[in-house]
Amino acid sequence: MAIKTAPIPPEEVRRAMDNALEKVAKGLRDLNHAIWSNPELAYEEHEAHDNICDFLESEGFTVTRHAYGLDTAFECISGTEGRLVNFNAEYDALPGIGHACGHNLIATASITAFLALASLREEYGIGGRIQLLGTPAEENGGGKAKLIDAGAYREVDVSLMAHGGPKNITGKPIDGVAGILMNARKELYVEYFGKNAHAGGNPWEGVNALDALVGAYNGVSTLRQQIMPDERIHGAFLDVPTVANIIPAYTKSYWQIRSPSLEGLAKLIARVRRCFEGSAVTTGCEVKIEEKELYTDIVLNDTLCERYTLHMQELGRTCEKKYEKVLTGSTDAGNVSYAVPTLHSMFGIPTPPGAYPHHPSFTASAGTDEAHVEAVITGKCLALLGWDMLTDDVLFNSTKAQWEGQVPASGEQVK
Repeated sequence: MAIKTAPIPPEEVRRAMDNALEKVAKGLRDLNHAIWSNPELAYEEHEAHDNICDFLESEGFTVTRHAYGLDTAFECISGTEGRLVNFNAEYDALPGIGHACGHNLIATASITAFLALASLREEYGIGGRIQLLGTPAEENGGGKAKLIDAGAYREVDVSLMAHGGPKNITGKPIDGVAGILMNARKELYVEYFGKNAHAGGNPWEGVNALDALVGAYNGVSTLRQQIMPDERIHGAFLDVPTVANIIPAYTKSYWQIRSPSLEGLAKLIARVRRCFEGSAVTTGCEVKIEEKELYTDIVLNDTLCERYTLHMQELGRTCEKKYEKVLTGSTDAGNVSYAVPTLHSMFGIPTPPGAYPHHPSFTASAGTDEAHVEAVITGKCLALLGWDMLTDDVLFNSTKAQWEGQVPASGEQVK
């Protein structure tokens, strides 16, 4: 459906947006603090889910709780027809260090964007729909991948979100980056099956599953010398023996493999698998390798990046269109970028020297008033970008055409 461009001056749009958000400013700050002060892990974000849903309902919106078969996901839609702009709200935390990745700020920015754009849509009577999607388990569990499978993005035309980080994320002081490259990632679970024996009495009759795991670990450690600079392999031992006098018959480990592209990831996984399989051969164990959650790389969209950069600058923030160096972390927002045109930007918050996402020092920074201000400003920029997508056919068609030229025309998600 074509949507007629609304001939409204940008200054008026920004003023109307500011007026709408001023009415909910205290509620947004309280909500941000509630999420930050009660960190919850993947698929356990029950209080965050309820607090966000309660807040949206208090503002007059209808919310679908426990959406798409995920207990801590939710969906809120404003509008009934036309293009659908999606905002993703993350709110899961990290074990032991709370919101050291600042997902409380991601939620705040996306909620701000949703409220602002919904208000503009109603005030000016434009067509289109706005979806705020609660996306649990980004850190571990692939919530967005599960939501894609469940159909949450089926009608989405454009997906927008922003992630907080230090202001020097590019190596120099800056308030934001529109386009961020991140690694594709896959999880592997590896089990070795051997045979018990008495370690002192008849060890020669045992088949040592711990030897197999240690051999595999050493093989992977050796492999790390021969991989590309932006690739990563890291693992954890989940099930190992707790006594020394028994040849262990079972071990289990968990691995994450990362590479800047899906093609590179597939090649690296094949090399890692040979380490696991080779260790099984040398020890006589059986091995079971289970490949699980896939986080794809991020498909950048030039139009979305350009417009986001412009809006950041209009609101007094420095912003780069794209950072060329791959950030070696991963996100399930990459999966969304293979399903629909997507912006996954980053915005800076004040931090002490050395603070970085997933470092304990970042946790305190993510809870400050100053960080909240930056999340709200970022939310405004996301809302203005959403406004572009709903009111400007040329920009929307450019966004869509670029994306279709980068991924399969069907938009089928990557498995």
